[in-house]
Amino acid sequence: MRPLVVIPTYNESENIERMLHRIHECLPGAGVLVVDDGSPDGTADLVKGVAAELADVHLLSRAAKSGLGSAYRAGFAWGLERGYDACIEIDADFSHDPAALPTLVAPLEEGFDVAIGSRYVEGGSIPNWAWHRHLLSRGGNAYASAVLGLGVVDSTAGYRAYSAGILRRLDLSHIRAEGYGFQIEMTYRARQRGAAIAEVPIKFVDREAGESKMSSFIVIEALGLVTWWGLGRIVHGVRRVATGGRGKAGRGGTGTGTHQPGQPGQSGQPGQSGHSGNAANGQTQNATDTEDPIRSA
Repeated sequence: MRPLVVIPTYNESENIERMLHRIHECLPGAGVLVVDDGSPDGTADLVKGVAAELADVHLLSRAAKSGLGSAYRAGFAWGLERGYDACIEIDADFSHDPAALPTLVAPLEEGFDVAIGSRYVEGGSIPNWAWHRHLLSRGGNAYASAVLGLGVVDSTAGYRAYSAGILRRLDLSHIRAEGYGFQIEMTYRARQRGAAIAEVPIKFVDREAGESKMSSFIVIEALGLVTWWGLGRIVHGVRRVATGGRGKAGRGGTGTGTHQPGQPGQSGQPGQSGHSGNAANGQTQNATDTEDPIRSA
């Protein structure tokens, strides 16, 4: 498998060189694409310098800051056009440990479509977070999973990997959210397309250098979009009841579960047909069971 690690950046000059070298050490053979949104601190020039030293390091420069979701959509499209087998999301600030990259990629090599680096499955952790941050994060994840039927513990996690196949099945031009909302929407749309999703435990730490890009607006946007998509599911369900039909058959099940490398038969193991596994309710569901007619604005 030839994966592409996509790193969105804005003013990450304090971290980017070290991050690129660590990725090269931890996941040899992977390509790296830095999507830089016109950083005034010289981040792009530093990337060019590393690209002259290391193979398969690339820079996609954009004129202005355009958002996390936009950066990942551009990066995924870039990778698909060039034939990479998977795309990996990672933060430039070392809140995601590059040493976990092989563990994150492993489920894709076993047939999963999406692998999420989860803070909340057994073995995952967030050291040094205040109680109110834990409450907000866990509450937001529980709300998204319940409203959208995700069957995923950590749908807001930003350390994850997608197979090229599931990215091609998604219409990236219709993925509009940013920040936490982008991660939830990608999980939701992938689940609608019948994706088998694995969660692997990671340790998430706060950045040591540079400034955080998180804001209260991003959190509010995510909660608003989840509610909007949830209403769409209700509308879809009412329409199905009114017409007395169940819609078209979906493509296999939407398997989810915690991934334990090297241990076959674990929850979420892709099935022989349609990548089925244990869904949120203990059984597989068709992709059409979760589709909604309302897209993000």
